[in-house]
Amino acid sequence: MLLSAEKVSKMYGSLQAVAGADLTIEQGEIIGLIGPNGAGKSTFFNCLAGDTPPTTGRITFAGVDVTFAPPETHARLGIGRTFQVPATFEDMTILDNVMVGAFLRHHHRADARAHAQSVLDLVGLSDRASLRARSLGTPGRKRLEIARVLATGPRLMLLDEALAGLTPAELLQAIALVKKIHASGVTIVIVEHIMEVIMTLAQRVIVFNQGHVIAQGAPADVVKDEAVIEAYLGHGHRHWRK
Repeated sequence: MLLSAEKVSKMYGSLQAVAGADLTIEQGEIIGLIGPNGAGKSTFFNCLAGDTPPTTGRITFAGVDVTFAPPETHARLGIGRTFQVPATFEDMTILDNVMVGAFLRHHHRADARAHAQSVLDLVGLSDRASLRARSLGTPGRKRLEIARVLATGPRLMLLDEALAGLTPAELLQAIALVKKIHASGVTIVIVEHIMEVIMTLAQRVIVFNQGHVIAQGAPADVVKDEAVIEAYLGHGHRHWRK
């Protein structure tokens, strides 16, 4: 088991954002987290990433208790995350942005540069390596965000709506990139509202509603679950097939 979250809850004053959520992740899986806005999935995701400490519960990664560990500890252990709004260093080159992540594992500049270049090759940005980050549009910024996380050498990558805001053609390219990253040996958890992404990529889906996990299982089974239809998909949803 790569990651285990047991009875994780998060309170904000009297508001319970997450209520006793459990999750186990095996090496090599792609897990999808879905649910309506305010369902608790993003808060749970932030607990896994180390950005939000849970109020109660326990999270372990590769056998290490990371329940209250800071994000930098998560990164060193091999947990990397993207953000919904890519946080780029606008006036730095695209290569230098990725080198920021590479320095976590590669302490010599030449080594970090070589590793960052290989990551840019993987995500399809090598031809723009010398350009400033501010020159990128939405698809490029998404790829740069993913590249910077990849450069840290993650075993587990947490993707927070990393494919949102793309055109249909861009979406297909992004899905292909995620598949390539997964094939390289990285385990993936993805929070996403685009069901095409979830149905195409996820091997297992966890559904949140009002802070609770209301369903989990294979995508094709979850979308037929009456509780999921009522809470999230609606009765007019199309019949998704993988």
